[in-house]
Amino acid sequence: MAMVTSRLGDHSGTDNALPDGKTNELFLKVFAGEVLTTFEENNLMMPLHRVRSINSGKSAQFPVTGVAAARYHTPGESVYTDQDTPGSGSARDYLSTINHAEKVIWIDDLLISGAFIASIDEAKNHYDVRSIYSTEIGRQLAYTADKNLIRTGIAAARKTTDRFGGTDAQYLGAQIDHSAATGSTAGDKWVDVMFQAAQKMDEANVPSTDRFAMLPPAAYYTLISLNKDAINRDYGNEGNGSVANPGEMISVAGIRVMKTNHMPSANEGSTQHVLSGAPGAVNNTAGASAVAGAGTADSGYSAQDYSTTEALIFQREGLATVKLLDLAMESEYSVERQGTLLLAKYAMGHGALREECCYEVVT
Repeated sequence: MAMVTSRLGDHSGTDNALPDGKTNELFLKVFAGEVLTTFEENNLMMPLHRVRSINSGKSAQFPVTGVAAARYHTPGESVYTDQDTPGSGSARDYLSTINHAEKVIWIDDLLISGAFIASIDEAKNHYDVRSIYSTEIGRQLAYTADKNLIRTGIAAARKTTDRFGGTDAQYLGAQIDHSAATGSTAGDKWVDVMFQAAQKMDEANVPSTDRFAMLPPAAYYTLISLNKDAINRDYGNEGNGSVANPGEMISVAGIRVMKTNHMPSANEGSTQHVLSGAPGAVNNTAGASAVAGAGTADSGYSAQDYSTTEALIFQREGLATVKLLDLAMESEYSVERQGTLLLAKYAMGHGALREECCYEVVT
């Protein structure tokens, strides 16, 4: 007579003396929950920009338009026939030519992170490793998303051609020279950089809300420790941080300051950070989610020279992510290999929507 046992992973609630093939369901869900939690806790960039999900396809289109002009009307003139050459900018340019273009963001190849646990090793081990492995798996997916998004923002700031094929500064980001900033201390210079970025955004009609700055920890704490005005209660509200709790600092010049270890700082040469599924890509390394082809000065999260990069300042509308497959987990026991494969994955791509929302701080 078979013994009746309570299987910890059984979701069926039936008599396990009669196997129903569901004895691992609860284990799977617990692990998946750990991956999702770890991703959310370790990822900074995903909540700070536009994210769009698609059910199928290889890319997503974002239509973009320009702005209209306004002119004073001379009584008796026709707005159709009495205007000068359209687009000339003359006093009688009554009708506007509004630019139209599109941004296409491509889905990158499937990004995976996994681990294999041998049954014999797990049996011998005196502590649980599945929660540890799930944490590391989720963390690496989060880190990769952060790195790709930061590089996309830097690429947008470096772009020299606007989305309509011209060079209108109104539609372009810029690099801000940190070494030229004013101030008696290093912290003062960082505050000046923040105000420069805020001014440039205002001049480009970038929304004043949802502005963010991603700084390496050294720069972040320099801003706090060497410029007390950034956290002085007389200069901001009660939630704007303190020396005792620097992690609570909210914003400078209306820009929320955050710290990250994923700011690139070296000339990465030919290192490729993404395998992109662009049409016509050679070995899938054309950087389709970027603002230009790989290897150019304004390509996306492909290899670039970041040896002068110090920080990224951007507004939410500057970047976008298209998700085809959201973060998911798979677990499978292999009889052949006598162990369990734990795998987390997602498929998404990143790109720039409004370059004028992105500014790279350089030396």
